[in-house]
Amino acid sequence: MKQHEDRGALDRRRFLKTTAAAGLAALPGAGVAAGPRRQPESPGAGLNPADPLGIRASFPVTEELAYLNNAAVGPLPAPVRDALHAYADNKMLRRDGAAGGKAVASARSRFANLFGADEDEIAFLYATSGAENIVVNAMDWRPGDNVVVDELHFVTTFVLYRELERRAGVELRIVPSRDGVVTADDFAARTDDRTRLLSVAWVSNRNGFRYDLPGLADLAHAHGAYLFADAIQAWGNIPTDLHDEKVDFACGNGYKWLHADFGCAPFYVRREHLDWMTADRHGHRQVAESLPGHRYRLKTSAEKLEYGSPAYGPVAAMDAALGFVGQVGFDRIAAHTHALAGELREGAAALGMRMFTPPKNPSAIVSFYHGLDHERLSRELADEGVAITFQEEGALLRAGVGMFNSRDDVDRLLGVIRRLV
Repeated sequence: MKQHEDRGALDRRRFLKTTAAAGLAALPGAGVAAGPRRQPESPGAGLNPADPLGIRASFPVTEELAYLNNAAVGPLPAPVRDALHAYADNKMLRRDGAAGGKAVASARSRFANLFGADEDEIAFLYATSGAENIVVNAMDWRPGDNVVVDELHFVTTFVLYRELERRAGVELRIVPSRDGVVTADDFAARTDDRTRLLSVAWVSNRNGFRYDLPGLADLAHAHGAYLFADAIQAWGNIPTDLHDEKVDFACGNGYKWLHADFGCAPFYVRREHLDWMTADRHGHRQVAESLPGHRYRLKTSAEKLEYGSPAYGPVAAMDAALGFVGQVGFDRIAAHTHALAGELREGAAALGMRMFTPPKNPSAIVSFYHGLDHERLSRELADEGVAITFQEEGALLRAGVGMFNSRDDVDRLLGVIRRLV
């Protein structure tokens, strides 16, 4: 279904004009001064209910699809696509050899300001899994130590800790979920003084369940352990102040809810851990000062974990994306997407779906067991132009409600199911 550009939405030209002063219309690079950690007013406030945040025109995917698959890959908004074009043009023509470094500095500043961290606590990695590997490899493990995770985690974590279990004699303890929920008390039942690390997917990729990080952090710290959060389904999905969350480490890539690209994963390391945190590999990017005799003084901030040249294209996309979502405002994004996800959950439950996402869950992901013929449901959804993800061999349907989605998108998904039940 084509979306009309005259619905009062903030069109691409108007957005670029509005944000040009912040450097979003060109290759990102201009430094962004750190300011108070508050959500700026977004253009497009109070617009048509079919486009509540006034940004659908910046997402051309909405012209073709009811795209409810942000938990898999978030589509690029036009300003981020333009930033990637500008990056490529600059590299092709070599107009500004310093543009990549400027984009790194700008993106780091934007991220720290938006997510309640300090710039020296942020490293840019290539993938979310890189961060948890760095943490594990920096720790001094002893046989008999244990790690506590839960069954709603992403598969990478199980691969990592099964290998650690095999290699170092560390026990992996897996907390079961109950009705799609895992509480701090559930973790406490499996945490003891030999626990070294708790690891959670801050917002579960399986059902969108959102964890109580401060509660888990208090539990971990009471036993002398650390808390790691896989934040790939949280960055851009929920308003966040990392210092208030008490988490020790958090990392997530930019290609989902931040609407950036693959290859730039902000990694937060709480300041108190920077002294002992060591890199799992080394290279020229870690050099703070060259000394005589081919010796070097290395960086002491989180940048010491960036061993090689950044992926400057994805960093440019990240910088533009942070500018975009920051202007819309995380509070407004969460209010819209969480409410719409709640409507989707209630609508699916009313149609007899077996819900995997718990009620009143403050995230934008909804999943349920549809109990229908998977092949037919998949065809019907494709014919209707509805994009979602199937998991568990097609039995589990997962939808991720984005900032650009409307009630009509949700109704299209529910309408397909209604025809088949």
